[in-house]
Amino acid sequence: MKNKQDNFRKPSQKKPFHHGRWRFRNLPNPDLTHGTRREYVSFLRKMLTFQNERVDIPEGHVIPQDLAAEHMHKHLNSDQDSLTWLGQACFLIKIDGITILTDPYLTDFASPTPFAGPKRFVASGINLKDLPSIDYLLLSHNHYDHLDSKTIHQMKERRDMTIVTPLKLGSYFKRRGFKKVVEMDWWDSLNANGVAVHALPSQHWSKRTLLDRNKSLWASFSIHGKNNKLYFAGDTGYAPLFKDIGKEYGPFDYALVGIGAYEPQILMKPHHTTPEEAVKIGEDVRSRTLVAMHWGTVRLTLEPLFEPPGRFTQAAAKAGYDETQSWVMSIGESRPLI
Repeated sequence: MKNKQDNFRKPSQKKPFHHGRWRFRNLPNPDLTHGTRREYVSFLRKMLTFQNERVDIPEGHVIPQDLAAEHMHKHLNSDQDSLTWLGQACFLIKIDGITILTDPYLTDFASPTPFAGPKRFVASGINLKDLPSIDYLLLSHNHYDHLDSKTIHQMKERRDMTIVTPLKLGSYFKRRGFKKVVEMDWWDSLNANGVAVHALPSQHWSKRTLLDRNKSLWASFSIHGKNNKLYFAGDTGYAPLFKDIGKEYGPFDYALVGIGAYEPQILMKPHHTTPEEAVKIGEDVRSRTLVAMHWGTVRLTLEPLFEPPGRFTQAAAKAGYDETQSWVMSIGESRPLI
């Protein structure tokens, strides 16, 4: 297969476009915009008003952890592939007999400190101690609501699992004693015990400190098993690149797409999708079923916390997806993949 990075090289370039001189960068997008410093300061001031926010959790949004663990293990012990949502972009995927955990954020704060910053208003879907053995840990990027250091610390005894990260993120795990670490560039492939994992582009950014903005890559992933093909969008804004992914790697059976963290649009559009844009990603990658994620877990932006699902299901129906093809899962819920 032709290396897709060639599509983004100029004849004089030795490196693909997303490899900048010092930092990684997004693929060209004529619709990419950025807000002003004043707009960003205004956003931060408004976010401070939610610091002591009391959140009323709708009935059915969260399954009690004990019940969720019981249901999860029933699915894990069956012959079918399955999917469990733990909140935000964290899923436990069982496919062809292996387990894959995506973007682990299972503790309280999405921040550099264990006691401050954006805080989950719902607990993890499954208690960490109740998770099964994990074969592969799949990371889309290094933001704190996707790569949670406290969760990783609590998984330090699970060092037999293989960590799969975008470029320049593997050292984070090696420093913490994990031996099986694979870094992947966009369009790279990995044979995960017979399951094909492909690292693919997304439109986002990376940062964990004041000095490392875009020093590590971000990615989406396709996961191809014998009976099911999944697309995990990671964290992303909408971009033309998804049509290329659909043409080359689709169609997919399931697309896991982010439906939250989109207001104010002037700031969030380059990095996160609205529910309507999430559906568009699903259409672009040619997915049979859409699965909502990146919502209902922690407040990162200004939209009403429980607005995204209604907009998502409405947009999905308008695009021709019926109610069995647009999943809004409860946190802790497990479903078979058929």
